[in-house]
Amino acid sequence: MSTILEVRNLKKHYPVRKGFFSKQVGSVKAVDGITLSVQQGETLAVVGESGCGKSTTGRAILRLIEPTDGEIIFGGTDVRKLNTEQLRRFRTDMQMVFQDPYASLDPRWSVQRILEEPLRTHGSASGSELTSRVEQLMEVVGLSPYQAHRFPHEFSGGQRQRIGIARALALNPKFIVCDEPVSALDVSIQAQVLNLMQDLQEQYGLTYMFISHDLSVVKFISDRVAVMYLGRIVELAPTASLFAKPLHPYTQALMSAVPVPDPGQKKSRIVLTGDVPNPETPPSGCAFHPRCPYAMDRCKAEAPVLKELESGHQAACHLY
Repeated sequence: MSTILEVRNLKKHYPVRKGFFSKQVGSVKAVDGITLSVQQGETLAVVGESGCGKSTTGRAILRLIEPTDGEIIFGGTDVRKLNTEQLRRFRTDMQMVFQDPYASLDPRWSVQRILEEPLRTHGSASGSELTSRVEQLMEVVGLSPYQAHRFPHEFSGGQRQRIGIARALALNPKFIVCDEPVSALDVSIQAQVLNLMQDLQEQYGLTYMFISHDLSVVKFISDRVAVMYLGRIVELAPTASLFAKPLHPYTQALMSAVPVPDPGQKKSRIVLTGDVPNPETPPSGCAFHPRCPYAMDRCKAEAPVLKELESGHQAACHLY
């Protein structure tokens, strides 16, 4: 498979200002030097605790927020070097499905207008073509075209997320960032939406970056998994390899927290001590060392580098 996206040393730091003159006294390192690549047609999942920088990473890649530093190479083009007009045209290839289907749709607009908006903005269709395209999008995501005149509040949560997916598909993108697209839905509806996304991926050759904190969902839909902690990737591996043999102590703790649906099966839980460090003042060396049961003196002084330990399996840990 060819590489569709390369991210090199991506950073997003938010300034911390205090005082009457709003002087900058520090920065919150939401994303602190991420390097990864995404292959054409695959689903790369990004997982981690709340606040680890997953959503910020996805938004920075699409330049919905401006990165502080780093390179974002999509299809051979450096996205950070595009001006406003070039970026507007480029957005036809890169789209996003947002987490909250209640907040991501304008309540004052009908579904017809919501799905027409990207087509009008980019001049992709007009007149009767607009209506025809909206009907096609509704059918593709499993909704009836006659529902297009309705407003978002007239749909269930799962149906609203289908509308969000249809909006992302309107311009025939190649790459979609899915920011926890099923976390706000019931379990039964989650399965329907995930199956829909897989069908659409196969039908249109889509590439996904799937952001989630639910490891059972990640195991079902992803080809590879990147585990984030405090703005950095600590482990990156094929899904089967990661779930069979997690290498980083943080990943091992995450895996041990996944509930087992068999009450008769006992599972040992790795309980991490302490709290997630403040990203404004991260620990020296390895950011995970204050909570790691295997921490050594080296971990406190030297930040580990993400390196390949097994075929396609990378981890950033001094244990290896």
